[in-house]
Amino acid sequence: MSKRRKSQRAAADTAPRKDKVRDVFVPRPFEGLADESEWIALRELVPAASAPLRLAPALVEEFGDRSVTLATVLPMAAPAISKPDGRVLIGLQRHQQSGDVSRDLAEALLCALRAEPGGQVSVPPLPGPGPRLQDILVDGPLEITMHDGFEFWLDPGAADDPSVQASLERANAAIYPTVRMTAAKAAYWCRVPEKAHVRWVLPDDEDAALDALARLGAAGTLTLGEQTKFAGMFRAHGRLVPVWDLPEETPAADWEDPVAQFAKRYAEALATTEPLDAAGRRARQGLLGRQLTLR
Repeated sequence: MSKRRKSQRAAADTAPRKDKVRDVFVPRPFEGLADESEWIALRELVPAASAPLRLAPALVEEFGDRSVTLATVLPMAAPAISKPDGRVLIGLQRHQQSGDVSRDLAEALLCALRAEPGGQVSVPPLPGPGPRLQDILVDGPLEITMHDGFEFWLDPGAADDPSVQASLERANAAIYPTVRMTAAKAAYWCRVPEKAHVRWVLPDDEDAALDALARLGAAGTLTLGEQTKFAGMFRAHGRLVPVWDLPEETPAADWEDPVAQFAKRYAEALATTEPLDAAGRRARQGLLGRQLTLR
């Protein structure tokens, strides 16, 4: 071995080794938050919405009482933005993420608070161990505002720039009409090409929710009425999300009562403690075979 190679190897052996960041999968990243199902819905179902967040007292003491806004998505799916006036926006839907979404979002928020107002926010794709949303926020119900477009991203006058306006128009063109239902928490109506859906993030344990849906399936009461179809369900962050196909032309408001009636039937089925009968078990297996791909 040459002296040069020996020198390089010696330098490599004496250089401090960086600890490898290990990813950890957390199946219910929003567990413990008051509005767990709404956090899931905003991340997985809703194209354009926002909600204010409150920093925990320790962070207020360190960074001041900064304005923090949760957004479904930010420009270029950025994890966070620091505004020149000190406001912070964090995005739920982003390109890079670890196995713990709560840790990702907490790290994005902390990075934005540490950044210079208006400066670039650098967020690691794998943040490693550290505080989670449950540690850095004052928990409570989300005050969700639905948006028809992404103008809420912009500061006053920013849309006067033609390039900004063009970018905003492209982003807005990707939004499909979505309405937050009042009949059930975390239930959303949306219209996509050629059909409409209601999708509901159920707040209950997966097995219990599946049994309740199976009971309704066996009883023939799983739809939202005539001309509707139970399309299936998918799993999202440890919760079940049933999906119904609806007539495209019927407006969202017309589904409030059917959703409310279904929520009542579901609650009654959920409260039933007897084991599933043969019809219920068959219905359960049928539901498991109708799992949908997310989005």
